[in-house]
Order: sequence, then C-alpha cells, then structure tokens
Amino acid sequence: MSSTSPLLDRASGSPFDDVTASDASLRRFLHGLPGVDQVGAEARAAGLGTRSIKTSAKAQALDLAIRMVDLTTLEGQDTPGKVRALAAKAMRPDPADPTCPQVAAVCVYGDMVADVNEVLGSSGVHVAAVATAFPSGRAAMDVKLADTRDAVAAGADEIDMVIDRGAFLSGRYLQVFEEIVAVKQACVRADGSSAHLKVIFETGELQTYDNVRRASWLAMMAGGDFIKTSTGKVQPAATLPVTLVMLEAVRDFREQTGQMIGVKPAGGIRTAKDAIKYLVMVNEVTGPDWLDPDWFRFGASTLLNDLLMQRTKMTTGRYSGPDYFTLD
Repeated sequence: MSSTSPLLDRASGSPFDDVTASDASLRRFLHGLPGVDQVGAEARAAGLGTRSIKTSAKAQALDLAIRMVDLTTLEGQDTPGKVRALAAKAMRPDPADPTCPQVAAVCVYGDMVADVNEVLGSSGVHVAAVATAFPSGRAAMDVKLADTRDAVAAGADEIDMVIDRGAFLSGRYLQVFEEIVAVKQACVRADGSSAHLKVIFETGELQTYDNVRRASWLAMMAGGDFIKTSTGKVQPAATLPVTLVMLEAVRDFREQTGQMIGVKPAGGIRTAKDAIKYLVMVNEVTGPDWLDPDWFRFGASTLLNDLLMQRTKMTTGRYSGPDYFTLD
C-alpha cells in the first residue's frame, strides 16, 4: 500500500523539472509509481470504516465536519436568490444555535460568485467556483482560462477545475499537466495574490486506482492546492478506497517535498456517519495535520443537514426531523 515516489534527487530548482520536460519523461515517472494493491486498499478502507467514535469525540467530529463542508449547488436552475440563501446558511447553519460553526465555503458556478460574495462579505466563509467547462472539461483552452479568470475577477477565493479525462486516459499526461499549470496562473489576481486551485479528477471515469494515484501526483506537481475526487455528476463519485489512495499520495508528496496538499472527496457523502468514516481515515493515513478545513473538505449539498440533525441530537437529546433545517 505504500507509494514511495521514485523522485529524482536534485540539489536545486524544482524537483519536477526533468520529470515534466517531455511526454516521455512524465509518462515514465507516472508509470513508475508503485501500483495500488486493489484488494489491500479496499480492505483497509472497509476496516477504517468500521471504527466508531462516541460522546465528546463524536461532538468534536461533527463540528469539524461542518467546518469542512463546501456547501454546494451546481444546477442549471440555480438563481441569485437560491445561492444567496445558501450563503446565509453557510454562515449560520443552525440559526437556533449560535455555537454551531460556519462551513468552509460555498461552491457555485462562476456567474453566481458575485451574488454569494455580497452575502458572505468578511464572514470568513470562502467562495469556490467551478471552472474549465465543468463538469465535462471539454472546451478550448482559451475558454477554460477565460472561465477561470472571470470567476477570480468576480471574487472567487477558490477555483475547482476539472481535468481533461480524455487526454489523461489517452496518455497525454503532459497536456493535462500544462493545462493545470495554465489554470493555476489564471488564478492569480491583479494584486498578485492567488485563488486556491482544486483539481477535480472525476475518479469514476479514471477506471483504476493506479490512475487515481497518477492523477494525484500529476496535479500536485502542476501546482494544485487541493486534489478532488469528483464533480458529483458522475457515479461512482467519492468512495473511501479512492480517497485512501489520494490521501496516501498527499502524504508521500509531503514526505518528498515538504509541501502539504489538500484533499476533497465530493459527491455521494450524505450522512454524518459517512463523514466520520472519512475523518477517521484522514487521521489514520495522513495524520492530524490534515484534520483542518485548510487541508480537507467535503463537497456536498445534503451532508450539512444530517450533520446538523446529529449535532442537535447530541446537544439537546432530541432528534430533529429533516424538515427542521432548510433544504439546499
């Protein structure tokens, strides 16, 4: 299960300059990564999923999970009113309980960023925008970059881009690498600061765990701040074994480079019980440094309400029905 990297030892410059110098060298590097033991990965993920935490530890886990949510709406029927309401909920998830923490971010289409920003103001909740022809990734490069720049100019703190899965699955790794680099550059604002870049793999289309590991290293080498499982539009979306492979990749990348990269499972995570399974996995695989919204997020639209229901049960002893909280 270990994924020790065959990174070359270099005294100066980027450790990836030679690796990314050509298609051939990048392919050689990515295919030189240790293969993922599918049976082992699935068995370990299943084992970690059986762990349970209770009482005060569970209460802390629920609050942490709330703080890690990227509250998301990515529908064609989204309206300014809908995303403003979502932004208000992000700041005060449970209006009846002022001790309930805020979520990490609100994730919307780029044309809704300004509406969300108007509500969030200086609350500390981030605005994330999907870009690069989400969810397909099928567009000309200038369109993808314009999509990104527009969202950043509108005030997006974070950009969730999708990779070109067709290029990746065809073995055109350098093309994918260069697109991520270009989108990262498009995240730079006029003042020189930069929106954080989350790179979405759409793992349900990558077919193998080996490809998930390769995509993880490719995105990290290209400058992604987060690696993200899915758009939520393709099934299967986030799964525990896939997230395990990605967590191993960020752990090994940090060992090689000293740089931390975040992980965001997205799509299909709907219950507090599921969220806690992911938190247990994070703690076991990467350690407590990643148990922070800066380094781990949940992309979800319905998860928050279940977290709130479980939280209310623990604090009041009563289990509120699903209609107690607003539908997103």
